[in-house]
Amino acid sequence: MLQFDERRRCLVQEDYTFELQEPIEPNLFREIFSYGQVPKTPFNYRLNPMEPPEKIWITDTTFRDGQQSRPPFTVRQIVDLYDMLHRLGGERGLIRQCEFFLYTDKDKEAVTKCLERGYKYPEITGWIRAHKQDFKLVKEMGLKETGILTSASDYHIFLKLNKTRRQAMDGYLDIVRSALEEGIIPRCHFEDITRADFYGFVAPFAKELMKLSKESNIPIKIRACDTMGYGVGFPGAMLPRSVAGIIYGLTHFAGVPSANLEWHGHNDFYRAVSNASTAWLYGCSGANGTLLGIGERTGNTPIEAMVIEYMMLRGDDNVDTTIITDIADYFHKELGHVIPPNQPLIGENFNVTLAGIHLDGMLKNEEIYNIFDTRKLLKRPPGVAVNDKSGAAGILHWVKTHLNPPNNKLTKTHPGILRIQEWVTEQYAQGRITTMSNEEMLDQAKKYLPELFQE
Repeated sequence: MLQFDERRRCLVQEDYTFELQEPIEPNLFREIFSYGQVPKTPFNYRLNPMEPPEKIWITDTTFRDGQQSRPPFTVRQIVDLYDMLHRLGGERGLIRQCEFFLYTDKDKEAVTKCLERGYKYPEITGWIRAHKQDFKLVKEMGLKETGILTSASDYHIFLKLNKTRRQAMDGYLDIVRSALEEGIIPRCHFEDITRADFYGFVAPFAKELMKLSKESNIPIKIRACDTMGYGVGFPGAMLPRSVAGIIYGLTHFAGVPSANLEWHGHNDFYRAVSNASTAWLYGCSGANGTLLGIGERTGNTPIEAMVIEYMMLRGDDNVDTTIITDIADYFHKELGHVIPPNQPLIGENFNVTLAGIHLDGMLKNEEIYNIFDTRKLLKRPPGVAVNDKSGAAGILHWVKTHLNPPNNKLTKTHPGILRIQEWVTEQYAQGRITTMSNEEMLDQAKKYLPELFQE
């Protein structure tokens, strides 16, 4: 059926009918996923239009998916991190929801404590298995929404659940009806969507969910889960790996409103952040992630990265990004979490320079080699680590950064700077391979730049 689209000002085909396909054997897309080889990325050159939603936001699964990859948080730690998520996302709800387990007494206590905070955002939601009796847990906790696992690929339907597509879909729909009967908003997690038959299962299933939503007048949400990180954002890439194709298909072929659609990615192929941003650009309102990107295997999409992505895409600077550093410090000091030193935004050395030619530029103007004003936005001034490549420029920068000399007369040719450089060079000539510690540099500065330590 053709219908005039007021926004696009042209005739468009409104009724796309995709019927559930019931193969005898599972479709494992062996030409793409041969298992014995690196997955292939095929193209069919079908281009989807970028259609960013009016509003985009972030959702959190640190206490659900993220917690599955590390020692469990204590209740106090969950509340502390929930407070910081609230501060980072602000009252307007840039971080809109936070997902919790509901099974143990500790899970329930954590939910209760966080609910007592009274924050509008992040809204607390649950996560349950596809079991009807689990809705009692959601109801008992007073939550309005819960996630439900609805695996989408034949890898899961045939090989894990040992069902046909029809059996799987009927079972999922039955569970969703139970949620609707309880007045609970169901959020269906389309697990492994980047290996799923989109037209043969994903679209028909999503279409049925939208029918139930219309009948019940209750929104049904869909989380598109890139469970193995196979999604790609390349224009013209083929399904099932195309992020743009998945989002376009769900919004246009299945009629899922952007506000009820969420992307959940993993970082197995280093694409978690770019895929989440692609989902935003092609019509998905929600980008799901975890603090610091913690999660199974290589982790989830880092929430702190998506905050920066949001600010870049929307030009919105009304976010207190210094909370990102507070969160990283909490993980390091309170939780003993090891953050790779070069991890963007939060690693110890993410804005630390070693190369001499770069340091020379930093001395002239730190903008040359610092991504933005990290001192202002992250409470992290640009730093320097001294090694055999740093040269006199690196040593001078270290001195200026750590000792704050009273005037700017100190230069690379200062005798004290050159003597420290000679000492550094000698250390590496003797076989040293590690960078100089701040303590070592301080000892050398006291020896060769004594005037900086005179009262």
